[in-house]
Amino acid sequence: MSSALIKCLNLAKTVGNATVKSFLAAPKQPWQTCSAAALQTPHVQMPMQMHTSAVRRDLMEFFDDKKNWSENEVKVGRAWRTEELRIKSNKELHQLWFVLLKERNMLLTMEHECNDKMEIFPSPERIDKVKISMENLETVVRERNKAYHLLETGETGERPQKAVKNAFGLQVSYKACEHALPPFMNLKWIKSRNIGFGGRAVNRFLLKYREKLYNAKRKAKNRSRNEVMMILRRNPNFDLDVLRRQFPDVNVDKLRNEDKIRGHYVPKVGV
Repeated sequence: MSSALIKCLNLAKTVGNATVKSFLAAPKQPWQTCSAAALQTPHVQMPMQMHTSAVRRDLMEFFDDKKNWSENEVKVGRAWRTEELRIKSNKELHQLWFVLLKERNMLLTMEHECNDKMEIFPSPERIDKVKISMENLETVVRERNKAYHLLETGETGERPQKAVKNAFGLQVSYKACEHALPPFMNLKWIKSRNIGFGGRAVNRFLLKYREKLYNAKRKAKNRSRNEVMMILRRNPNFDLDVLRRQFPDVNVDKLRNEDKIRGHYVPKVGV
């Protein structure tokens, strides 16, 4: 082996040893500290920052606490109100949405399990309270989105919608959607929108449907009129302003002058 080659090898060894020593003597970075801790304790997993409660990595998170399984009633609070949600930040609303979502999944799982076992589901109103809270939260988020879009672009940012008639001739609200193809090329969308309505069957259905709505409105008006009539028959000196506010669709002044409110009996007082 030549002397030049021996000198090169000795120089490489010296440089390599100096580099390794300097790397070991340098202060450790945060990522190196985390890596060393992870290597020393491989079974410990760091919890994610998105979790708002203790991390549970089992399917029991879909079930309620075991102490509530045999109870007939579970004491819970009321639903979140919109005025309470308006004072919270976007981060807090985001966290609360996931908490409500996990609670809804748990309640639906427990309800299905109780129905399967033919047992009573304790406090079923909890599902309604979670549903109301999520609806109020969506309302607050939509209000903030509208305010932001109005400030930046002058538009609400909501999906445009218009009133159209479906295949049965009934008026429905249609919300516009985004499509990858323009309208004149999207044959599937054209076929779905060109429904139209007409014919003897549809006209007959509309006639009976309008008759049903008219009968429901007429019966409701008659019930209110009969109730006012019974109140005036039993209490001739009843406050008319209260009746006008409570029954706005009834002409109280006209009904008071009719003979139907005069009772055919005298109530027994002080007997």
